[in-house]
Amino acid sequence: MSENSVSIHYSELDYRTNEAYKALRTNIQFCGDNIKVISLTSCTPNEGKSSISLNMAVAFADIGKKVAFIDADLRKSVIMGKLKVGRIECGLTHYLSGQSGLEDIIYNTNIRNLDMIFTGSYTPNPVELLSHERFTFMIKKLREEYDYVIIDTPPLGSVIDSAIVAKHSDGVIIVIEHNTISYKYAQYVKEQLEVTQCRILGVVLNKIPINKKRYNGKYYGRYYGKYYGNYYGTYGDEHKR
Repeated sequence: MSENSVSIHYSELDYRTNEAYKALRTNIQFCGDNIKVISLTSCTPNEGKSSISLNMAVAFADIGKKVAFIDADLRKSVIMGKLKVGRIECGLTHYLSGQSGLEDIIYNTNIRNLDMIFTGSYTPNPVELLSHERFTFMIKKLREEYDYVIIDTPPLGSVIDSAIVAKHSDGVIIVIEHNTISYKYAQYVKEQLEVTQCRILGVVLNKIPINKKRYNGKYYGRYYGKYYGNYYGTYGDEHKR
């Protein structure tokens, strides 16, 4: 393990958002003990994929699971900006290009049980780097050291990087922004993932307009079930057919 450490600025979630991540965490756990490496993608940029990836990693760390978070969006990462992280000496691109060892790019964080691998410097050839045997070796080693490996990847509707990462994952989650992505476009991304033969764990529907009054008392359960649980479950049933 690297002695590198970094302090990240992580904002606590409000009650309803925190409960949604707990439900997502539980859904993933029910997928089976063999689901350890999970990648997340979306159809287009700005659907909230990176925030969901990070918050999901924190949700697992909160229950004592040892988690490695990999920022594999080598084209347009937003993680360092979100977490207000300063200069990172070595990242994923440094390791994949042979400039650094794996132990040099793993950073301990101020969140207990959560370690991070940042993207590193800009690279003009992300597909080639992610396809390298060093990436395969890295995932193998992290499987041995961590309970969960969460990988944030670029939107699959834009570039192919996510499909490459999916080949090394036990499951993939698609993040879709509410009332933005067409059914046809979502199906296209789903089909691209199916080519990799990686298990699609489900969909997270993000950025749903919320009427706060609906979250009080009896209205909370009905709203939550309608917009989160049923959507996630319906997609899962459809994928099984």
